[in-house]
Amino acid sequence: MQYLHTMVRIRNIEESLKFYCGALGLVETRRIENEKGRFTLIFLATPEDAAEATASRTKELELTFNWDDEAYTGGRNFGHLAYRVNNIYEACAKIQAAGYTIHRPPREGRMAFVKSPDGISIELLQKGENLPVAEPWASAPNIGSW
Repeated sequence: MQYLHTMVRIRNIEESLKFYCGALGLVETRRIENEKGRFTLIFLATPEDAAEATASRTKELELTFNWDDEAYTGGRNFGHLAYRVNNIYEACAKIQAAGYTIHRPPREGRMAFVKSPDGISIELLQKGENLPVAEPWASAPNIGSW
């Protein structure tokens, strides 16, 4: 068995790419426009996985935009996506500076949660050992659900 991709439905392509590419740092690997089916598929990968994702169509996040207006609910019952980051504090600061809320701060220097514009929980995990506990994260409260 081989992992291929995870699909999440989105309501707004521009807002979603601003979050996933601008704040999280993913890159677009390919895009499919299907006029007959009335949908757009946008595949993203981490910069480290982009070449492999492009060649093998694996390790991707598939954003699905249906052209007809649909309301999507239940983002939390999907669970979450998880990405390993080189520095949890820098990643959270970048996301926060882009205007997004860190719902579960990396108080112990290891794990944080943020949500996409469509309510999908994203878990960020520190690569390797936990970073030393540091402010402002050590005393930051949880905000909302994650």
